[in-house]
Amino acid sequence: MLINILLLTLITFIPALELRASIPMGILPIPIPFLERTINQDMSWLTVVVVCVIANVVLGAMVFVILGPAFTFIRKWGWFDKRIWPILERTRHKIHPYVEKYGEFGVAVFIGIPLPGSGVYTGAFGAYLLGLDRKKFMIANVLGVLIAAVAVTALSMCILKGAVGDDSFLARLFLKH
Repeated sequence: MLINILLLTLITFIPALELRASIPMGILPIPIPFLERTINQDMSWLTVVVVCVIANVVLGAMVFVILGPAFTFIRKWGWFDKRIWPILERTRHKIHPYVEKYGEFGVAVFIGIPLPGSGVYTGAFGAYLLGLDRKKFMIANVLGVLIAAVAVTALSMCILKGAVGDDSFLARLFLKH
């Protein structure tokens, strides 16, 4: 079970995947090639969700805390303003309407939308760039991760329990036949 927890945590820490990938990996019967078994053989779906939520919340907090020292260090390099800063500005513009309208709840919604380009990495970047304090970000982080976890868990359980047919797009997306 410890190996499964480590695998779920590692998958959760991968940018663009986060718990959007780790929850289905833990709930659905997706074989892990080097283990020759599935994670769901050893863990209940509830344990999978709890592990992935905790890992994702911790990930968001770590990213947010690391950003301050990282930006201070990186801004000393001239190439940063030319190559990296425009990417960060796009992230800021993407999340800015949510923060203006909804405050930390807007950041939570941005983090919680289980789509590419959202999640705790971009949410932490955006919140940091917009000057959200640590406490407000942590509230947004926890709420956003819970929103994403509910959505992804519901979809995974629908696939697992057969509510989504074997030939459907969603089943083909998550299960290799």
